[in-house]
Amino acid sequence: MKAICEDLAAEGQALDDIVANISDEQWGIVTPFDGWTVKAEISHIAFFDYFARLSASDKESFDMEMTKMIENFDRLFEVTLEPGMNRSNQELLAWWRAERKAMIDAYLACDPKQRLPWHIPMSARSSATARLMETWAHGQDIVDALGVKREATDRLKHIAHLGVATFGWSFKVRDLTPPDAPVRVELTGPSGDLWTWGEETAADKITGGAEDFCLVVIQRRHFKDVNLEVIGDAAEKWMSVAQIFAGPPAEGPKPGSFPKP
Repeated sequence: MKAICEDLAAEGQALDDIVANISDEQWGIVTPFDGWTVKAEISHIAFFDYFARLSASDKESFDMEMTKMIENFDRLFEVTLEPGMNRSNQELLAWWRAERKAMIDAYLACDPKQRLPWHIPMSARSSATARLMETWAHGQDIVDALGVKREATDRLKHIAHLGVATFGWSFKVRDLTPPDAPVRVELTGPSGDLWTWGEETAADKITGGAEDFCLVVIQRRHFKDVNLEVIGDAAEKWMSVAQIFAGPPAEGPKPGSFPKP
């Protein structure tokens, strides 16, 4: 667990560094994600860091929170955003920092393969990876809203791997049959290393930068708005519906929503 926890801590700190000194007005800027403000984005991350901490260390409290969420399912986002939104900006930041540290400490006490409760139970390692992905995804909303550029890191490999692993899920969540054709994925990481998945001889292929691929699978960019080479029908169908996260089917940005770099 040490390696993924170190990367999760670094990802959280990288986003913390971006929002730590922004103005009250900037906390209220609306991001591209569903009309959420910067404050709502951090409130969401903080709440689910708290929820993940309970999952890894306090099942009784986790079950109580889960029951509350189920009972208020029709206003789920409101319920999960309220603890952060009801705090001042600086109180929210302090709460997020405390929960982030407590979550990582709880993960470090787990065996990587230990099954943790969630709406779909998962291993401790997978849970930590999902938190890293969520932090980076909602962090993208924030940097887009603030108009700042963040440095890509090799921590993206966790997200890219999760993106490949959710190939089938991306179709099944839409009641679609995944293509039979294998898809080869070849991505260049920020450090220049080549990361590969799938059969080397596959006719369908996706190549390009890891950051671009990750932006597509987290549904923050359309695949036509990034510099990915998408070859073959199966590869194009996948990139059109790619969804790394759980929950109901979601639609990412339309082509042309963001300028191509």
